[in-house]
Parts: sequence; structure tokens; C-alpha cells
Amino acid sequence: MSKVTVVGAGNVGATCANVLAVNEVASEVCLIDIKEGLAEGKAMDIMQTAQLMGFDTVVTGVTNDYSKTANSDVVVITSGLPRKPGMTREELIGVNAGIVKSVAKSILEYSPNAILIVVSNPMDTMAYLALHSLGLPKNRVIGMGGALDSSRFKYFLSQKLGCNQNEVEGFVIGGHGDTTMIPMARFATYKGIPVSELLSKEELDEVVKSTMVGGATLTGLLGTSAWMAPGAAASSVVESIIKDQKKMIPCSVALEGEYGYNDITIGVPVILGKNGIEKIVELPLNEEEKALFAASEAAVAKTTAVLKEMNVL
Repeated sequence: MSKVTVVGAGNVGATCANVLAVNEVASEVCLIDIKEGLAEGKAMDIMQTAQLMGFDTVVTGVTNDYSKTANSDVVVITSGLPRKPGMTREELIGVNAGIVKSVAKSILEYSPNAILIVVSNPMDTMAYLALHSLGLPKNRVIGMGGALDSSRFKYFLSQKLGCNQNEVEGFVIGGHGDTTMIPMARFATYKGIPVSELLSKEELDEVVKSTMVGGATLTGLLGTSAWMAPGAAASSVVESIIKDQKKMIPCSVALEGEYGYNDITIGVPVILGKNGIEKIVELPLNEEEKALFAASEAAVAKTTAVLKEMNVL
């Protein structure tokens, strides 16, 4: 028996809960929200697809009663203000820091051993906040961003290659932001063939650029943050943990000397299993990639420093 709680029954949270249920990642999924009736309604809607989709996961919804989340193995925190058109992730700090900190403390009161997956933006900063305000070991606090950014990278690669997405491998490291993420084109492959042998530099540069503005592009089209891919990305992180799959997924994690950095939470490839982060994978970066990572780290650190300036930590 396994239990996953998703905090926030908005578009991303509800999508995550739905994907978890349809894929039978856990035996029970609890959806919780502060808005009266929202989580209950979303849970009921999902459960009314069970016989249509053929899943046995039980999804329940609750309004602001954290006792119902008790004994969760993994908790996904999606709550917070979504990004509006023209709004930077940094502008979300003031509101979302208070929400994430409060939610995390409430969760741990009833599930002291839970692994936390942070989706709320600015994600790297919110993961840092959760880790340092709660005193948890770093293997139990994970920022989801890299999983989403990598999925978008593979989508744009497959579009440019005109191939099946499932045959493309690629990942993104660095901060989860339009200017801070680093799509690792050098490591991307199609059926084991380096994409650099199949696409021109100009084509690869276009893929990288499209990936970096992938979130902003969707925000402009939708009028709010995307939710299908973010919800599915969060679910994929949960699945690797719950099922102890040992998958390598880029996530925002606390570095303690890895890549030459400390006191920062930023996206790097990690192995995810039943203990959460089981290993940080250190890539042999070339000089250009090291420079990009240094710039990304500096930008994330600048955003995270706002937490201290606001006395949130």
C-alpha cells in the first residue's frame, strides 16, 4: 500500500493526481486544497473515470484538513499563485514562500517521513525554502522543474527530427527559468545517435531556444501556466520514487560540493528511488557548459537570496 498527497487542486495538482491514478502509481491519492469543495470535486471527477480508464487507485479530496493526508509516502506541493503573462517567477516569491512553508509544516505534522516534491514557482527557490526551513535531509526535498524542462526539450527535438518522441533522449540542467535552464544538446541522442550528427548547429540552437521559452510560450497562449506536462512531470518523479525505479531524472536538489557549488538548490541529473534522491550524477561539463552553469547558479542564488532579505528563512 502506498499513499501520495497532492497539495493544490488547481490545474497542475489535479492533472498530477489524475495521471497518478490512471497509471496506478499509488494505491491512494489524496488531493487537498484550501478552497472549499474544489479538491472533493476534482477527486470525484477523477474517480468517475475509474471504470472507463480501468484503474483501481482511490482518489479522495479534502478541504484544508491535513489529518487526511496522514502517512503519505510522497507529497507533491503545487499550491501557490500561478504565473500570469508578463510575470517573472521571481515576482511570485513573496506570496508563494509563505504558502509553501506553511503547507510543508502541515504535511510533516502528519507524515513525518514523507518525501516532498516541490512544483510551486519559483521552483528552485521554493525547494531551497522547504529544505532549509524544515531541517529535512536533502534526499527528501526535490524540485520537479528539470523533469518538465527535459520533457519539453525532447518534444522540440522530436519535432525538429520528425521522429517518435519516445526514441529521443535529452535532458536539461540548471535553474528552472526561461534564462537559467541549460538544455544539454551535446548529450542528446536519437536511438543512440548524437543529435548533433543529425541536425545542424542552427537547428539545434533553435531547439534549445524553444525549450528555454517553452513555459513562457504556453503562458502566452493559455493566459496562465501550463498544466498537462507539469502535472505529468511531477507524476513521473513520484513514480520513480514509489516504485523504486532508480530512474535518472534532472531535478532541483541541494548541492554540497557537487559541480563545485554549495548552499544552492538547482537542477542536475539524479537517481530517484524509494529514498528519494539516491545519487547526484556529476556530468563532465566542458568549458562552455561550466560557464552556462555558473551563470545559472548565480541567477538562482540571487533569487534565493530574496528569502533571507524577506526574513522568510
